[in-house]
Amino acid sequence: MTKNLTVGNPAILILSFAAPLFIGNLFQQCYNMADTIIVGRTIGVDALAAVGCTGSINFLILGFVMGFTQGAGILTSQRFGAGDVPGIRRSFAASILLGAGLTLLMMLISILFARPLLRFLRTPPEILEAAYSYIVVIYWGIAAAVLFNLCSNIMRAVGDSRTPLIFLVIACIINIILDFVFILVFHTGVAGAAYATVIAQLLAGILCIPVIRKKMPILCITREDWKAITATELLTHLKVALPMGFQMSIIALGVITVQFALNQLGISAVAAFTASQKIDQFATMPMASFGAAMTTYAAQNYGAQKIDRIRKGLIQCSLISCSFSILMGILYFFAGDHFAAIFIGNEPETISLAHTYLRINGCFYLFLACLFIFRQTLQGLGDSLVPTIAGLMELVMRTFAAIILAAHFGFVGICFAGPLAYIGACIPLSAAIVLTTKKLLRKQRRTSSRSTM
Repeated sequence: MTKNLTVGNPAILILSFAAPLFIGNLFQQCYNMADTIIVGRTIGVDALAAVGCTGSINFLILGFVMGFTQGAGILTSQRFGAGDVPGIRRSFAASILLGAGLTLLMMLISILFARPLLRFLRTPPEILEAAYSYIVVIYWGIAAAVLFNLCSNIMRAVGDSRTPLIFLVIACIINIILDFVFILVFHTGVAGAAYATVIAQLLAGILCIPVIRKKMPILCITREDWKAITATELLTHLKVALPMGFQMSIIALGVITVQFALNQLGISAVAAFTASQKIDQFATMPMASFGAAMTTYAAQNYGAQKIDRIRKGLIQCSLISCSFSILMGILYFFAGDHFAAIFIGNEPETISLAHTYLRINGCFYLFLACLFIFRQTLQGLGDSLVPTIAGLMELVMRTFAAIILAAHFGFVGICFAGPLAYIGACIPLSAAIVLTTKKLLRKQRRTSSRSTM
């Protein structure tokens, strides 16, 4: 069930690896949409705004979890490319230990600071309690998020992007069913959507365990593998995983500043922003999937020391993703209001605001496509510094939009937070991807010339 990405046509390999990631993201977005539609249509716009205003602090915590587990999987992927089977198992074991510690720490921090964060963001008083009831359930379920993301990223690290898709589809179906059960049958309000999400993630994570044990012998950890884990092994993983987790949290801080400014514009603006972000994610999912595929592709080929293949795959993947981004930008520019109406219903003012967001962001999707591919290729190569700098650039740009542009242009100013962040992050990433690939190619040629002497 593993897949070697170091041989074969790069474009075909990347597309075949990215396709399950895209389908998985699509299903995940479908159950996120189910939350939004059920909450918005059955409970009301206030409830939709309550869920929406938790998005930034949700991303702050769970984004760190996703980045951390993905970072831990990069070392597994590099060792897979190098053919180091004992190293693969040690890497998996180290990731499990670090994931357990991460779970306890993140649960403690997030639950304690959930309400203060909502108040700090000036969440409208009429939706504060609903927002808290939603986010605190999500935070209690961090263990489920860690379990599923860790198992999924480890399977992808050894080339299997299909099995995580299967379990994600199962989770989506369960989540949608439980949404109806908790919200429409038990009348648990917005907290019901959170219960459904946590339970679905937990079940998907549990289902991953027997599959790894029975179908992926390369990942079956023995007693000797556990004994072989040293402090150096753990520190090696932390050096990659922590920066990737912090990158996501830094980006989330920028999102929080935007949410802070948005909350002061009223419930209609919050609801419009929430709905338009859900629609926006349909365009960004394929771009994110190509980026995630490049992480594994670059890591495996880096482990195998096939730098030429990394550059070739990078060029081919960039052309595919950028072409898609242009098409989606055109679609949202002209038809974004029709998509917004699906979530919002008969609310002309809110629909108009959502269409404004989609038009502005759609014009800059090309930069977002490059951001995903360049950042995650560098991460696959083990570079955590430049992606972190790019994350800081995103934070600066989003903060500028939230503080300066929002004060002068209101909702329109906030809509430029994303595009400015994409452009700002692409500057260091573009320079780094060119310099890094040239450096690695020179090193590879020197090594080849020595071996032929």
